[in-house]
Amino acid sequence: MKHSSRSKRLLIPFLVLTLCVTLFSFSARAADTPEITVFAAASTTNAITDIIALFTAENKGRVTTSFASSSTLAKQINQGAPADVYLSANPKWMGFLEKNNMIEPGTRFDLLGNRLVLIAPLDSSMDVTITSGFNLAGLLGQEKLAMGDPDHVPAGIYGKQALTTLGVWESVASKVARAKDVRAALMLVERGEAPLGIVYATDAAISKKVKVVAFFPENSHPAITYPVALVSGKATPGARAFLEFLKTSASGAVFEKYGFSLR
Repeated sequence: MKHSSRSKRLLIPFLVLTLCVTLFSFSARAADTPEITVFAAASTTNAITDIIALFTAENKGRVTTSFASSSTLAKQINQGAPADVYLSANPKWMGFLEKNNMIEPGTRFDLLGNRLVLIAPLDSSMDVTITSGFNLAGLLGQEKLAMGDPDHVPAGIYGKQALTTLGVWESVASKVARAKDVRAALMLVERGEAPLGIVYATDAAISKKVKVVAFFPENSHPAITYPVALVSGKATPGARAFLEFLKTSASGAVFEKYGFSLR
């Protein structure tokens, strides 16, 4: 019995020491794992989510995300939101942040390209050919055209530019259902709340409830370009590693799977 008691007294400190070492080791590993916050355009949601899974699988960091309209994200960053990486769906909002000294110099580059399409619900029988002066107002009748708000949402800005070039914007401007971002515009068509919508080709591709009825001519609007950069003061090793990971062939394969073109 005495021998048993003495063994227990010797064992307890050993177990405590082992637990402390284990906890210290776990804490050290957690502290060594960089935490990265990515603000990305809503249209990149699926692709960026998949890429983050690849990135974290290689133990390169823990990533949190915020997906929304590029304009919304840019305004949040400008007001001090804790983003490390910003991926925009057009150069305008990246330029807005650069003008306000909110982008880390030398880190910006063009990452992706996309196409603009006209979509309809999957069961729609609508037949559309996009040409100069096409009768979009007649196709809509008394219903709405779903698109990102053309005052600030990139997909909506591109959409308005295309319709203006084609000479039909004035005839449909009052019929536009202004969505907060491109995914919200997609949802309006998916739910049958709008017979037609303007989104990116990549958004149409991920939906099982809509179909592409026509592609907008590429010369009807500026090239759709997605620039990416680090936020000013956030050039940490983890953030830099994620930015570089976006350039890898593994990331490129994911982007292409979702229909993006690589810049």
